[in-house]
Amino acid sequence: MKHTLSVLVEDESGVLSRISGLFARRGFNIDSLAVGPAEKKGISRIIMSVQGDNRTIEQLIKQLNKLINILDVQNVTNLPSIERELMLIKVATLPEFRSYIIDIANIFRAKIVDISNSSLTLEITGDPGKVFAIQQLLAEYNILQIARTGKITLVRESNVNTELLKKVTYKNDTTVYS
Repeated sequence: MKHTLSVLVEDESGVLSRISGLFARRGFNIDSLAVGPAEKKGISRIIMSVQGDNRTIEQLIKQLNKLINILDVQNVTNLPSIERELMLIKVATLPEFRSYIIDIANIFRAKIVDISNSSLTLEITGDPGKVFAIQQLLAEYNILQIARTGKITLVRESNVNTELLKKVTYKNDTTVYS
């Protein structure tokens, strides 16, 4: 199962190296990694996606908490959260297919950030499923380059699980959960 970890760290050189070393020693691959400043000066938030069963991830979290400069580690996998990813994708375009690619971009609310006679570059922001879906559609054309940020996430303070809401149907003014 894929887990999402949110790690608060002090901005010190070598922190990311110690974290990646811990993962390497234990034979873990980090599927996605995003690092950036957090809400307090001198603190960064690392969001990473890692494959593993619950027991293994619990052990990994304990090991992370023992590292220097780690302030907090949270497994946010099953918590109601907001997830976003950014992708830049450059697609080769022949004039006869350009309108199809622009239509796909419009449906996914992607922005065209560069255009030339031979290519279009799109910027897509959204949940990882949206980013994956547009990439799959554009794979039908000639994808020249892709750059992705990796998933970032914050826990929802409202505790509303939007994944659960996607399964809600309404019948005769009654809410039914699938």
